[in-house]
Amino acid sequence: MNPTTTADDRFEVYFTEKLWEMIPSIYRHEDGLAENPGVLRALVEVLAGQAATLRRSHDMLWDDQYIELCSEWAVPYIADLVATRILPEENKRGRRVDVAKTIYYRRRKGTLRVLEELISDISGWDGRALENFRRLARARHGLDPHPAPLAGRFSKTPPGGTADLRHPMASELAGGPFGEYHHTPDFRRHAGSEGRYNIPKLAFHLYRLESYRVEEATPFSLGDGLRFGFDPSGREVPLFNRRNRPSDWDQWGSALEWELPAPMRCRLLGHAEFVVEEADVQDLVDNHGLSAAASAELRSLRGLPFRGEAALHGRLGLMANSTELLGAAIYLPLLRSAMVGECGKRALLGDTAEPIDDASVVVFTSPAKLRMPTEQTMAGSLSAWAVPPFAPEKRLVVSPEKGRLLFLGAAPTTPVLTTYHYGFSGNIGAGSYDRRAVEECEPTTPVWTDGLPKGAADLATGTGVTQIENSLTYDVSITKLSIQDVVLQAKNGQRPYLRLTANLVLGTGANLNAKLALDGLWLGSDATPRDIVLRGDYECVVVRNCTLDPGDTKPDLAGNPIHPVRLVVEGAVEKLFIESSIVGPVLTQGAGVVTELFVSDSIVQSVDATVLAIDLNAGVAEVKRTTLFGNAELHRLFASELLATGVLTVTDTQNGCFRFSAARECSQVPRRFESLLFPDDARHWFSSRRFGQPGFGQLSETAPEALRRGAENKSEIGAFSQLINPILQDSLRVKVEEYMPFGLIPIFINET
Repeated sequence: MNPTTTADDRFEVYFTEKLWEMIPSIYRHEDGLAENPGVLRALVEVLAGQAATLRRSHDMLWDDQYIELCSEWAVPYIADLVATRILPEENKRGRRVDVAKTIYYRRRKGTLRVLEELISDISGWDGRALENFRRLARARHGLDPHPAPLAGRFSKTPPGGTADLRHPMASELAGGPFGEYHHTPDFRRHAGSEGRYNIPKLAFHLYRLESYRVEEATPFSLGDGLRFGFDPSGREVPLFNRRNRPSDWDQWGSALEWELPAPMRCRLLGHAEFVVEEADVQDLVDNHGLSAAASAELRSLRGLPFRGEAALHGRLGLMANSTELLGAAIYLPLLRSAMVGECGKRALLGDTAEPIDDASVVVFTSPAKLRMPTEQTMAGSLSAWAVPPFAPEKRLVVSPEKGRLLFLGAAPTTPVLTTYHYGFSGNIGAGSYDRRAVEECEPTTPVWTDGLPKGAADLATGTGVTQIENSLTYDVSITKLSIQDVVLQAKNGQRPYLRLTANLVLGTGANLNAKLALDGLWLGSDATPRDIVLRGDYECVVVRNCTLDPGDTKPDLAGNPIHPVRLVVEGAVEKLFIESSIVGPVLTQGAGVVTELFVSDSIVQSVDATVLAIDLNAGVAEVKRTTLFGNAELHRLFASELLATGVLTVTDTQNGCFRFSAARECSQVPRRFESLLFPDDARHWFSSRRFGQPGFGQLSETAPEALRRGAENKSEIGAFSQLINPILQDSLRVKVEEYMPFGLIPIFINET
């Protein structure tokens, strides 16, 4: 039972009736005839409520004996029983897992497996632990094991051997957790890429970003039916590997590259290895008409490994029956069956016969949602939409690093849909993460399911809930002037993209104290700047888990500018809530006024230096755990964990507060508490300032310590304060030092 919620056990009713039956009937009868009837019954109900609370407390005592079920207050007491070092209270999940697995850890103390499991258990991140003495270059000793089984997977570099630079894929991996090259000892203190490789160094490579899955989305088309971008707004965004790590302790193993939530490399997607087995040959004979002569030649390759499709294709081309073996009817089924499971291409694209949940990237080219076969898909850079030189029998080229896809040959005659993964720091903005709150808001008609353009008739009338059931792209042109209580939301787990072809005007007309909610939507503009305009009288406007595209300084794939979508208030809004969202400028125009503005766990950005990110000349703004890119002007401000990179100007500095926050030195803010004003806007303090990039709004390792640990809970200041990343890293460091072998030095490397 969750101690923060009331159990549906009806104990109040049970104890009320039990106590009522214990009272003599004469008093029960008189209670109904008294001047104030029901007083005795009300007293009994109060006593029954307290009895119900006591009964639940007794029941909870049984649960409090188990770390999986106990209340938060009981965790330190159970930790004392197993004598473990208790982690900070902010890391609730980590310290509960730590107590649950303490005995498990101690039985395996000092092993690499436990140290690698600590990354996921304590911090919730993914990662890999490496003993860096194994990465040192040295001469091979006669007592060493034979180097062949331990050689690098791609470069075949033997343990301790010199690097073979002829393999580009192995060169890309150098310096990372999957590097195959060896290094001379570096005795310096670890800082960045320095001081990593030495005998006592134990490296923990951490992947802090999450990989979010987008199901059956509409790709951005360049108009010719051949060239597309995975991102519906037309940005170049890197695709991510899906997280594919076991949850069972007994199945834990050291992670492979395609199992971690990291940017997908082009060469990893193109990495394919083949081994021809007897079953593959027999299948070609039985089901695809392979001749006896060709099958005899193909059997000569049984058991031979081929480290790429080019090697297999070249070997088949040397055979007497090469014409038959390289024909599409034989060659494509051979590629599908002979491809080994332990290679990047099979792991990322999956198999047509397997569920799409096992793939990181899937492209559909028909209304029946048939997948583009893995054997007809290849990886390429597509930097200039150029076709890769080696493309036998291929139909599709995917560029994971740029988020592009190119069809070879004729354009598909049916709509194209994509399923892919993108990376981001947390659950902010429109995304495919869990939003169970929308399930309590039952949709009424209409419901959007077809991806067709939408107008005012497709939005709920003055009162109602409109739900978008998928992650398709919709062209929207809506002017609604009769809003009373309207909700426009995306289905839980979906991320639809609404491309505004005109300003989205939402007015109340003659209605007063109207309510409006936008939840889970990504709203962008076409080639013209678009606004969301609020007119009329609103009691409450909520923008939750939404992205109002802040725009970009770079054009889209078609060369058109990406304009921001502004939230413009032209009417009277009593309360405006922006929660867990990414939004462009928030402005008032004309007689527009916002009495109270509440912004929490959000990013507000203006890419145009001449446009304010927030412009409210009246009212009160309460801003918590928010990152503000651009200048802002407000009347009265109550700020906590606010990171403003531009000039922040507050008119009423006698009221309000600016606590655990940061802004430019020339800002005018109310009374400060545990806050700082920095002299200039250092761009390197963020991993990225461009929306669409995985590290958008994330503080980098070069940010000052006062920003990275300046929040009230000693976490970072800004939109991702609740992720408590610094606290998680401290917790991980404490547990690593507790369970690592004596004399080793842990180093932590943030890969994402």
